[in-house]
Amino acid sequence: MLVKEIMTREVKTVSPSDTIEKAAQIMKSIDCGSVPVVEGDRVVAMLTDRDIVVKAVAQGKSPEFAVKTCMTEPVVTVQADTPAETAADMMADNQVRRLPVIESNKLVGILAIGDLARKQIFVSESGRALSEISEPSRHSNAVPTH
Repeated sequence: MLVKEIMTREVKTVSPSDTIEKAAQIMKSIDCGSVPVVEGDRVVAMLTDRDIVVKAVAQGKSPEFAVKTCMTEPVVTVQADTPAETAADMMADNQVRRLPVIESNKLVGILAIGDLARKQIFVSESGRALSEISEPSRHSNAVPTH
């Protein structure tokens, strides 16, 4: 099974010059914690809800700041003709839950963990992909006591 057979084709995007407020509103409207950042049809970065919190809100930045101030680069993408199992491995290797799908250097879709799970492409086929994505972070959530 190829990525293009299971990806979501209609993808909401933002541009580097859009505000983080607009990006957050788009994420809310699609009930998703990340959105590709594009210039024209070319994906240049990803923006996650965590990026907004850590790189903007926690730094005291205004909602009017541009997406480019907190987006994640470089972006990991997958080609539309890639086997879905390979894409699952890419997700695990890069610890991401969504991959922008590219064809002829243009964004044509997005592949999410849910897309893979619906087709039962997980540990049994990809070797480890989905289980590794869900592993705890290397960073502790414990608050220092000193």
